[in-house]
Amino acid sequence: MDLEDGLTALDKIVTQFNTYEDYLDSQVTDEDLYYLEDEDLAHQLVELGGRGTGKVVKRGDFEARKAAIMAIRKAAVEAAKLAERTQKKTLTSTSKDLQDNFLKALAVREEDNRNGKVSSVIFIRDRNSHGQQVSAYIDYAHRLKTEDFEAYFNGKKRLLPRPTDLSFYNWNSNTAICNSTPNYQVIADNPDGLVFKYKRDSKILKVDPKAPPGDDSTRTPIDTELYTQAVIFDHIFRG
Repeated sequence: MDLEDGLTALDKIVTQFNTYEDYLDSQVTDEDLYYLEDEDLAHQLVELGGRGTGKVVKRGDFEARKAAIMAIRKAAVEAAKLAERTQKKTLTSTSKDLQDNFLKALAVREEDNRNGKVSSVIFIRDRNSHGQQVSAYIDYAHRLKTEDFEAYFNGKKRLLPRPTDLSFYNWNSNTAICNSTPNYQVIADNPDGLVFKYKRDSKILKVDPKAPPGDDSTRTPIDTELYTQAVIFDHIFRG
């Protein structure tokens, strides 16, 4: 038995038994108890190597490894708590006074889009600074990673369509631009119209309002005063 195998076997024993005495109990046979008639004596004989059903783990090795495993578990719990606190701190929508339904909808989805549980595509149709009507399908998770949403949730800026979004269209100039993102592949030449393929599970998100959005996806129109039209498509990633 090499060192790595030995450590693996010890880890299994330490994980299986709460105390060293519990481990000794498992090594004592019914025959030992019958002849010795003393559980403590049976434990002592096992610990000394005089009894038992296999190679005996020393008390010092057991207790040292138990302490190490407990320390590792404690560190893992603390790391998980820290990650959770850090995640909450990164939510730019936290403690904001959100009045419009659109911003409330984004806030509800922010954490899940940041951690990858949900991938939302936002459709916005409105007018740009030149008075032109524009629309776009926006990869919310990608935008969250590439820009600061503090100004949006504070109401200082509006989230508007950009030519760099998944799909951008200028209704005045008939300009159409498509861009795949780290999350979605744009499929523009699809017989059913524009669709997006989520890269992590290869499922198709359909944005045609007359068609179902697809597996694990939903379509939610948003009643908002900020835009001419707003719709949010949510795709749930099931791993």
